[in-house]
Amino acid sequence: MSLAKFAHIGCEPKVWERFVRSLRAQGVKQTQLTWYARRVEQYLQVVGKPVDGHSDSDVSAYLEALGRKGRLKDWQFRQVVHALQIFFDKAVGTAWAGEFDWNFWRDSARTLESGHSTIARDVSVRVASPNRSGLTKGALVRVREQCPDVISALVGEVRRRGYSIRTEQAYEQWVCRFIVFFDCRAPCSLGAAEVKAFLEYLAIERQVAASTQNQALNALVFLYKQVLKQPLDTLESFKRAKQPRRLPVVLTRSEARELLQQLEGRQWLMAGLLYGTGMRLMECVRLRTQDLDFNYRQIIVRNGKGGKDRLVPLPESLTAALNRHLENVRAVFLQDTKKGLGEVFLPDALARKYPNAPREWSWQYVFPSGRLSVDPRSRKVRRHHIHENGLQKAIRKAAHAAGINKKVNCHSLRHSFATHLLEGGCDIRTVQELLGHADVSTTMIYTHVLNRPGAAVRSPLDL
Repeated sequence: MSLAKFAHIGCEPKVWERFVRSLRAQGVKQTQLTWYARRVEQYLQVVGKPVDGHSDSDVSAYLEALGRKGRLKDWQFRQVVHALQIFFDKAVGTAWAGEFDWNFWRDSARTLESGHSTIARDVSVRVASPNRSGLTKGALVRVREQCPDVISALVGEVRRRGYSIRTEQAYEQWVCRFIVFFDCRAPCSLGAAEVKAFLEYLAIERQVAASTQNQALNALVFLYKQVLKQPLDTLESFKRAKQPRRLPVVLTRSEARELLQQLEGRQWLMAGLLYGTGMRLMECVRLRTQDLDFNYRQIIVRNGKGGKDRLVPLPESLTAALNRHLENVRAVFLQDTKKGLGEVFLPDALARKYPNAPREWSWQYVFPSGRLSVDPRSRKVRRHHIHENGLQKAIRKAAHAAGINKKVNCHSLRHSFATHLLEGGCDIRTVQELLGHADVSTTMIYTHVLNRPGAAVRSPLDL
């Protein structure tokens, strides 16, 4: 790749040489080197000052402006972020590049798809969910063409009962799989014998987990009983697969601290909230600014699992970081508002009832995306919350970097929250309320730390 054409933008040739070497060391293909250099060139031309005078605010402002234009696809925006990170961290070697929150901007490249659980319910029931089932697109099209009334009635019944979007998507995909399994025959022409055959196929041929088989059974029972009004009475003798009883993956206090030390920026703050409050991942991602009550030091978790609201403690050690974070979020919100934007998604038709609410500060997300995007349902330009996949990947990577030999994910922080509270002498009923469990028997799984059967009994080898 010729570097001569980049000399006019104020960089010495050796800087570009280090840039290219670093890109190759990162595994960037030869055909992409020119594009990476062009991304940096465009940035330098926009900022228009010597490289040694650039700061993290310059990069943030540039990425923010680039995200507003909406001309780049998600993978192109990630390429811009990656190019600037390699350029300033490896080629130029600026001090602030190592502490800059590149992950936030990389995660912001991913916009919410039309079937995302935040926005998927704001549509007519005749719009089917996206393909999350592993079925071919052609098979799904055939099902929806041949059985449109069945799929529409299924989705409508699920929504009328207030089930979650995840349940809706799971039920729809299992019904579609069932119909495809019998060559797209109408479900009303099938019965209990076909349901048994399908479930046996899942267990024997596909070797699915017990929970997967039970989920398929629940979906088909719901279809025949609630939608088609043809209860599968002969299925009463069908024996459900027995689910194994597994203990949750719990980190020790030192492991939790080491995990958080591997994170930075918004990812550190979000992981800290998961561990410090016991929230689920999507509950944290969907937090609004009005949900943070600094005076009472509590967080209102709205519309949690089962459609319930609850209160969780606001960790005092995160208060200062949250305030600084909200100041930055508010600054971005005000910039959006001046440009006639600043609108946010509201659930349950609240935007129609309160037309000005989407542009109010109290409804803004605590963890918004770094770029504006077009709502795939309403086609409005909005700033959605950050995509949850970024934090999931970051926690797995942090656990590996910390040398934690456990299967750690975001929910492990929730398990650790409950376990450490019980270890500290907290009442189990209080833990139940904080976790939002409907029954205390669900919370009882965390009492394994109090029994300590492995620690209380000495091995005969040590006697």
